[in-house]
Amino acid sequence: MISKRIVLKFPHRLVDQPIVCNLAKYFDLEFNILKAYIIPKEEGLLILGLSGEEENYNKGINYLKKLGVIVQSLSQGIIRNSTRCTHCGVCITVCPTEALVLDTHTRKVHFYENKCIACELCIPACPLRAMEVHY
Repeated sequence: MISKRIVLKFPHRLVDQPIVCNLAKYFDLEFNILKAYIIPKEEGLLILGLSGEEENYNKGINYLKKLGVIVQSLSQGIIRNSTRCTHCGVCITVCPTEALVLDTHTRKVHFYENKCIACELCIPACPLRAMEVHY
């Protein structure tokens, strides 16, 4: 069993197609839509949690790529610019998944990318713009 968080960018011609449903139907994959920006006749961006048997997962990813969908790992999403971060802790108050946590001993903010769903709430909350989005 494999489970990954991925970012899907797809062109306007695919916006009204049941792409994610087809992953479940034809490749026996489970999905969780973490975030979606879909603008009809323009573009689409989905952040998914996708899991299933590794062979089916790979077939599903190949299906997406053949359709013209750009597939990226979620780790390419939100990053923290450590040179800008002053560990003020403002970001931890808005993070719904506790991907940003304040260490009570060191008073440093830790960023756990594996918990991040790229909701982007930390981006405007950070006064020094240390949280950045990279797709």
